[in-house]
Amino acid sequence: MSEQRPVPPASEPSPVTAAGRLMAAVLPATAIALLVLGTIATIAVAGDTLGYDFTAYHRAAVRVLSGGPAYDVSFQVAGVFGLFFYPPTFLPLVIVFGALPLDVAIAAWIAVLLASFVAGVVALPVRPRTRWWIVLLAGQSWPFLYGIKLGQVGPLLFLLFALGWRWLDRPIALGISGALGAAIKLQPGIVFAWALVTRRFVAVAAGIAMLAILAVVATLLAGPASWGDFLGLLGRVSDPITTPHNFTPGAVAFQMGMSRDAASLLQWGSMAIVALIVVAAALALDATPSYLVAVVASQLLSPILWDHYAMLLLLPVAWLLDRGHRWAIVIPIATSVVFVDLIPPVVYPIVFGTAVAALLAVGVADRRSAQHRPIPAAAVA
Repeated sequence: MSEQRPVPPASEPSPVTAAGRLMAAVLPATAIALLVLGTIATIAVAGDTLGYDFTAYHRAAVRVLSGGPAYDVSFQVAGVFGLFFYPPTFLPLVIVFGALPLDVAIAAWIAVLLASFVAGVVALPVRPRTRWWIVLLAGQSWPFLYGIKLGQVGPLLFLLFALGWRWLDRPIALGISGALGAAIKLQPGIVFAWALVTRRFVAVAAGIAMLAILAVVATLLAGPASWGDFLGLLGRVSDPITTPHNFTPGAVAFQMGMSRDAASLLQWGSMAIVALIVVAAALALDATPSYLVAVVASQLLSPILWDHYAMLLLLPVAWLLDRGHRWAIVIPIATSVVFVDLIPPVVYPIVFGTAVAALLAVGVADRRSAQHRPIPAAAVA
């Protein structure tokens, strides 16, 4: 005779229910507090580095408004102060800041970045609890907080990628969000390759149209010569191996003692593998995981991978968490501001690779589960 377990009274919530309620009550306030405190603390100690990267955008806008060239072509290496090497299509999006004094422009730009991140979190097609987790994880994330301090465009790309994710079934909106991302930085253009493989031709056409409009406006603002200046500058300062503070696989291997030739082979080989993975994911996975693979790949295919690019990994983390894979919080925690002085460079290619591997593994598992799921009787009646 089996032992009969006592049933708790209905009025007494189970420990799981109580913990869930406590988490639901505490998580939003904790997430907001950590994000606010982390941002304030980062800005407070920034000193002269506040708006470090934005200053380059501001200088370019000021030069254009004054009738000068958009690009200072004297630079020879990336990462130095004042270097603007974004595509001309970015200029129409920042030109208004050139009319403001630098201090005011920095404050306004950081406000735009924070608002963009919040809007991106709201746009994520995940459950509210997952959104709060993303806010919480951002508040402790070195890539996020560092990007805010520098005035980097990461939060803008986060918003555009989040909107693209939300609008996967709205081709024109998807194309426009992808085009705006590619207008800011070239790398997000990989989304159009994904769209072609997944036969989202309307999205590609809408994106091309949007980019064409921005290109015309940029040419009117900065002149036709700006395109040649941009391409020449980009070719000089985009060495994927020797650029200081670069975190590409090849650069990290070179920093660890690998020869330049071997590191270059590793770098170009890894980029080729990433490109193949994007195509394979687009063909084999459902829309969301394959799109997020393309999002992560957009950073891995860049010849320069700064540490603050890792804030975009919050997007695949959101999808993984929403599907119950709680271990995914390890990805942003691995680059926490708490560990910033202890993080070896190799951690960055590892967390990017982990995100891609997780998207592939969970995406394949979901596809197989769907294929083996029994068809409801009502569907075959």
